[in-house]
Amino acid sequence: MTNIPRISGLHEIADNYDAILCDVWGVLHNGVTPWAQAMEALSSFRDKGGIVVMITNAPRPTPPVLAHMKRLGVPLTGIFDEVVTSGDATRDLIEQFDGPIHYLGPEHDKSLFEGLDVELVDWQDAGAVVCTGLKDDSTDTPESYHDLLSQFYEAKLPFICANPDIVVEKGDKMLFCAGALARDYAAMGGETRIVGKPHKPIYDLAISRVEAHSDTKIERSRILAIGDGMPTDILGAQQNDLDALFISAGIHSSEYGAVENPDHDKVQQFLQLHNVSPVAYLPRLAW
Repeated sequence: MTNIPRISGLHEIADNYDAILCDVWGVLHNGVTPWAQAMEALSSFRDKGGIVVMITNAPRPTPPVLAHMKRLGVPLTGIFDEVVTSGDATRDLIEQFDGPIHYLGPEHDKSLFEGLDVELVDWQDAGAVVCTGLKDDSTDTPESYHDLLSQFYEAKLPFICANPDIVVEKGDKMLFCAGALARDYAAMGGETRIVGKPHKPIYDLAISRVEAHSDTKIERSRILAIGDGMPTDILGAQQNDLDALFISAGIHSSEYGAVENPDHDKVQQFLQLHNVSPVAYLPRLAW
């Protein structure tokens, strides 16, 4: 496997790209603290004429995600051109479904359904389940839902997962996401429907937003994906013919030593294990 270089900042490779698809949670912030260097990097790329679309597996539509970013102290101008969420893509999927739906997730994620003509019912009366996450990710684990998932499986309910992430970093904690439940449901043999990263629909949606900001069509070879999640950001980029920049100080940081100064050989081993070849890596996004 080719040795993947550690770069000092985005400036080293920025001239190779006209647009960036950048992860939000894990790159721009950790759910508690925004990273000034990451914001500076995206702003500098835009100052050079580049287009930045944030692409996130957040299970909510764009407006609530923007509100959350603002509460964390992320400016909503100057850093990115648009935000595309897994919630946006999942709403398209929900609209294609004919019948009542059972909702599984925290109350604050119900914004996913705002404006949609959908009836929310108990699972016994539903034709499908839409999951945005665990009801209480501070205390629940995927094992807490084993019996419920078994009941869904017996009822042959399709499981629409609005957030494919398995875990997310919040401050110094790792919290389980809807992707963990979708993983377990699929292991039972249940039908899962997922449109967020690493799947094609969210990338097609994000690239269409990039092209809406450009006077010309942008080849995928000129688009860089940035993220910290191996099964979502990096594999998603590879599966959708995009170059990737791996941010190592995210959910996988425990795999290779010090967070801010990871062991280079261990990073290489980790990337080889997952059979991916990002163009480069660095601990945190910086210019």
